[in-house]
Amino acid sequence: MVDENKAVTRKPRADAGRNREQLLETAKAIFEAKGSAASLEEIAREAGFGIGTLYRHFPTRDELVEAVYRSEIEHLAGAARRFAETMPPVDALRAWMRLFVDHLATKHNMSEALNSLVGGTSALYAASTDLVTGAMKLLVERAVASGEIRLEMNPLDLLRALAGVMTVGSGPGAKANARRLVEVLIAGIRAGDGGTPRSRLRAEARPTRAKGHVATPKTRPSRRSKPGS
Repeated sequence: MVDENKAVTRKPRADAGRNREQLLETAKAIFEAKGSAASLEEIAREAGFGIGTLYRHFPTRDELVEAVYRSEIEHLAGAARRFAETMPPVDALRAWMRLFVDHLATKHNMSEALNSLVGGTSALYAASTDLVTGAMKLLVERAVASGEIRLEMNPLDLLRALAGVMTVGSGPGAKANARRLVEVLIAGIRAGDGGTPRSRLRAEARPTRAKGHVATPKTRPSRRSKPGS
């Protein structure tokens, strides 16, 4: 006989967390592809659930968009800790900066969905700043302490440089260009590498001559002789 006076605590279903993650991954892909035109019904269907399951996890569209973005930021923060525990300092910093490039690409592709939020994105972005800054600080300080890098600028300048590339070059090659910039930045801050990040970036921006090209000295045009001279 069941004691009706005894409170019954229902444990959450073991697959509830997996269902939520599946919805977030599916929503991320569809928001990137379709922006604000993506429907919640399509997201639920592609994830393999009914619309009721989606609404149980995310009662409104805005909550789903915000959850996708927060999930990306939490993934970045978690990766920084994981890389710090399993990789050499510079390798960990490089791997995380590449992951940051992927995050920027996702953020850019989701911009239409993010901009559709009723309350705007200011609070959402502000809340993520501490997590991203903390992750970057953890990896940079670890690499500096190891003696492998020498940093003469604010660590956030490295992230701003990557964000600038992704913002200015929003075409298909933006992600590849940003990944290349990661290598330039890492090379520039390596201890004893012979140049600061700023000098390396200036050098990288200079046009290179074709192989085998020999520069010829510039000469002033000779003055024409005056008649009768």
